Amino acid sequence: MLNGKRIAILVADGFEQSELTEPKKALEEAGAETKIVSPAQKEVQGWKHYDHADRFPVDVPLDQAKADDFDALLLPGGVANPDQLRMLPKAVQFIRAFFDAGKPVAAICHGPWTLIEADVVRGRRVTSWPSLKTDLINAGAEWVDEEVVVDNGLITSRKPADIPAFNRKMIEEFAEGPHPRQAQAARTTQRPEQRPH
Repeated sequence: MLNGKRIAILVADGFEQSELTEPKKALEEAGAETKIVSPAQKEVQGWKHYDHADRFPVDVPLDQAKADDFDALLLPGGVANPDQLRMLPKAVQFIRAFFDAGKPVAAICHGPWTLIEADVVRGRRVTSWPSLKTDLINAGAEWVDEEVVVDNGLITSRKPADIPAFNRKMIEEFAEGPHPRQAQAARTTQRPEQRPH
């Protein structure tokens, strides 16, 4: 179903481990090639809730990563992970580039935090960990409390318990490829300083 597709998984230290390992396994079982992209050097630290879990090798350093090299993007959650990524212009630009190209993006739990920084949720229907609800609404999103929400190539879920539903929809949307309305939505949400002159 996903044969020949290359999927970027963007994480910093402190990602929720199950939100990386379970979707990664599902993507690979569907035929995709996955690559962990990270600002971390060589290895990135997973967490299980508030405790350190395993370390994972970084396949592509963030400063070398290009959205053009991938077909879709996965954004796991965990509190510390997206909070670091949203402070890194290179991470925000990397995420934004998937939307600009209409490529599908899947974000779970706290993962949508970075989407706010990339200014790509305005007018989109999304879900997330409940603590992000107000942030997402303030950024122009329509927030709903559902296990998985799909909006023109953007897939979001709330928590690890939603992973089975998240994985099913993520694989469906990633298999469909670029979504023109994903790119259209990104163009309409550009801040003035992002618009081409």
